[in-house]
Amino acid sequence: QVQLVESGGGLVQAGGSLRLSCAASGRIFSINAMGWHRQAPGKQRELVADITSAGRSTNYADSVKGRFTISRDNAKNTVYLQMNSLKPEDTAVYYCAAKLQRTSWKSLEDYWGQGTQVTVSS
Repeated sequence: QVQLVESGGGLVQAGGSLRLSCAASGRIFSINAMGWHRQAPGKQRELVADITSAGRSTNYADSVKGRFTISRDNAKNTVYLQMNSLKPEDTAVYYCAAKLQRTSWKSLEDYWGQGTQVTVSS
C-alpha cells in the first residue's frame, strides 16, 4: 500500500509564509514526477507546481510564479512547497500527487494525498 501524507497547512495572514511537505511511503520502486494541486471552494482542482524526478525541471501556475517554490528530497521520498507572500486567493485545500511505480514490472500510477487546508486571511 502506498500513502502520500501532507503536512504544514494552516492559517496565516496575507503576506505570510507556509511550507507544505508530502512524504510518500509504502512499497515504492521509483517515483517519477511529483506535484502540488489545490482546490478552492466552488472551483476545479488546479495544478500549482510540479517537479521532475531528478528535480531539474519545475513548472508553476502563473498565479504562483515568483512566490512559491517546489523542491524534493528523493532520499526521503518527500516533496515540498514553500509558499511566500501568500494572498487570500491562495486559500484552498492543497493536494500532493505523485507518479510512481510500486514494483519494477508495474507501470506508472498516479497517487494522491488526502489534502491539507491552507487559509490566508486578509
